[in-house]
Amino acid sequence: MSNQKVVTDPDPLTLLPETLAEPVYGFLSYLKNEKGLSPHTRKNYHHQLGIIATHLHQSGVTQWRQVDPAKIRLLIATGQQAGLKASSQATRLSSLRSFFDFLIQKKELSANPAKGISGPKKQKPLPKNLDVDEMDQLLSVDLSDPLSVRDRAMMELLYGAGIRLAELASLNVQDIHPDGEEIRVIGKGNKERKVPFSGQACEWVQLWLTMRRTLLKDTQEPALFLSRLGKRISHRNVQKRMAEWGLKQHVSSHISPHKLRHSFATHILESSNNLRAVQELLGHENISTTQVYTHLDFQHLAQVYDKAHPRAKKDKPTETE
Repeated sequence: MSNQKVVTDPDPLTLLPETLAEPVYGFLSYLKNEKGLSPHTRKNYHHQLGIIATHLHQSGVTQWRQVDPAKIRLLIATGQQAGLKASSQATRLSSLRSFFDFLIQKKELSANPAKGISGPKKQKPLPKNLDVDEMDQLLSVDLSDPLSVRDRAMMELLYGAGIRLAELASLNVQDIHPDGEEIRVIGKGNKERKVPFSGQACEWVQLWLTMRRTLLKDTQEPALFLSRLGKRISHRNVQKRMAEWGLKQHVSSHISPHKLRHSFATHILESSNNLRAVQELLGHENISTTQVYTHLDFQHLAQVYDKAHPRAKKDKPTETE
């Protein structure tokens, strides 16, 4: 047998007052004996609560009932300054909330000071948009069977009008303007907006409408886009079909409904430099959402402002002698 010792991480709780350490050990025992959590999960709780307790002790805390929301916010700020990722902050907060719930259950606390406190928001990575040539490659679907026509109509609409996946799937036939100039969309928060669409998107939707009856099983079905079974197409089905067409058309990146919407926004913005118009087209309530969505930075916005706003073009004040 090998005489090599297994090196384990030192337990920071052993360096803390019993008034901080013992409740944590009690919680870990509860997770094992009553909740039946795995050793790996318990180890994560142990690690997170050890770090938290150490930081709190360094700030003068000797008992858990001394912890209030202000101290927890300071803990989050300290993590941010140390470069802790938002996901790690969320894990730390979750561990602390669970621990405080345990102390409330044991009647050692009357309220959970971590409830209602949120950590830094995780930055959602946006998909890389397709360039115009890639869009042309994807949309060169010339098959005439109903499902292919339906799929191209959906892709043309996602890219041509910039609507969301949920908005696409919830479209009804009656939402299409008779003249084909606009569609009625129900967006987030059940808010209605009218979105212009024309050109290829309009042509392919109109072509799909002539073939829709071949999949229609129930004449009362209002959905614009139908599945093979004749019912409203599901979100998952749309996503699956988009990914399949990306492979069939030999597009280098993964295709999703959101990527087509993102490409719409990027191409419109690049051509128009009109952030407000893009905000309206996307159905964003706050322009800051559009700013992030389209990779704009403040410097670019400042340049647009300086060029466009009449009060931005001010003459430099003359120096007084």
